[in-house]
Formats: sequence, C-alpha cells, structure tokens
Amino acid sequence: MAKDMSISLSEVSLVYPNGLPAINRVSCEIGNGERVAIIGPSGAGKTTLLRMLATALRPSAGALTVLEVSPWHVGRNALRRLRSRIGMVHQSPPIPPRQRAVTAVLAGRLGRWPWWKGLLSLIYPVDIQGAEQMLARMEVADKLFERCDRLSGGQLQRVGVARVLYQQPDLILTDEPVSAVDPALSNRVIGELNREAVERGVTLVASLHAVDLALHWFPRIIGIKSGEVVFDLPPVRVTDDMLRELYASELTYAPTQDNRPLALNPTGIRRKPLCS
Repeated sequence: MAKDMSISLSEVSLVYPNGLPAINRVSCEIGNGERVAIIGPSGAGKTTLLRMLATALRPSAGALTVLEVSPWHVGRNALRRLRSRIGMVHQSPPIPPRQRAVTAVLAGRLGRWPWWKGLLSLIYPVDIQGAEQMLARMEVADKLFERCDRLSGGQLQRVGVARVLYQQPDLILTDEPVSAVDPALSNRVIGELNREAVERGVTLVASLHAVDLALHWFPRIIGIKSGEVVFDLPPVRVTDDMLRELYASELTYAPTQDNRPLALNPTGIRRKPLCS
C-alpha cells in the first residue's frame, strides 16, 4: 500500500454469522486527508463498512489496511494503539446515561491518557475548558454539566461529535451523525467535521442519509447498494439517474435533510442552498 493511503480495501467481504451477506468484494483506497461521503439506501451496508474501518468488525474475506496497519495481523497492544487513532461518531452515541456531557467529551482521549489520568477524569473533569470548547462548536456548551439522559437525541449526537473532535484522531468515521438534528444544525455539524479534517489534514469518512449534505460538503461520493460500490465520483459527476437508481428500492428521489426531493441546480449538483 502506498504511504499516502489512509484506508485500503481489496476484495473485502463480510458475511454475518447468521449467513447474511453485508459487504461483497469491495475494493477502495482513500488517501490521507481525503473527505469522503458514503451514501445509499437503508440496509446497503454503510454501517457495516464503517465498523470494519473502525476495526470493530473483521472482514470474512479480502485485505483491509487502516492508517498503514493491517488490524487483524498485529498484536493486541498494536491494535489498541490503532483504535486510539480512530474516532467514531455513532448514530446513537454509546454514552452512559448518567454521565455528564463534560465527562463524555473528555472520554475521547481515554485511549491516549495514562490510566490514572483517565480514572481521575471520571472523578473530576481534568480539562473542563477543552470540553466546553468542543461543545461550543456543536452549539451545546450550555449542556456542559448536564446528564446525558436528560439531553435530546440531537443534543446527544452533538455531544458524540464533540467527543471525537476532542479526541483529535487521525481518522474520523461518522455513521449518520446528524440523523436526529434539525437541518440548520446538521449543516453546522457536518461543516465543523469538515473544518476539523481540513485544518488538521486528517481523513474523514461519513455515512450520510441526507444526500444534499454529502454533495455540498464532500469532494468524493461513494454510492453503495446491496453491499457493493455502485459509483465512486466527485459530486459534479453524480447524476440524477445515478441517485434514482441507487435509491430505487426506497424512494423516487434521493433523501435530503428534511426528506424533500433533491432539485437540479444550474451547476448540475443536486442540492438545496446551504449555509457554508
């Protein structure tokens, strides 16, 4: 694999233990610092693909390399170090309900801190200002000391994003990170993730339901259906016909933030006006 590759998949497949095929012979390379959106209908395999990139799932076949490491051919300590360099934003953040937002954000660096600092942070937050700054980027700084079980779904998603921003990983993976967030804030969240990737020169791979967000913010779009890559193109080359075919089993038109059909604009990019 070339040194400038952040992710490399070669003929990667995954079949779940119940026999359900999820990913079928996917080959793809993503360079360091690239920003890529993965789109496709429900059940297409987007989440499974991201979980493999996060080293949470092991492929059934093929070769996978993440951050120049083959996750399943290294020892336990090397795998732990690799995972500390990967930030994953989940659609439903795995945050303990009684944990406060400040502690949830600081947990982003548990994989890099010595054990005693992580334990101390659970007792008393060791970097309140740092957590507050990340929450401010998500417009939830006022929830700094709020318990997570008292937050709305959208607020909790933004806390999950703030945690990954605080982590400062070399690879950012996001799985439907704004599914519970209103359109204006969705644009802000995706914008901040892109800003983070650009400013630090790290790789960002986002699975998005809202195609207009994908087309607006990402220089590269990968369409996936039935576990296979259908297209891998810059947004200006993604046509209406491609989107209709991709979402044929789900909708007549590709979904947007508020589930209205995408409309063609004069540049040929199907998206609604968004605030940058």
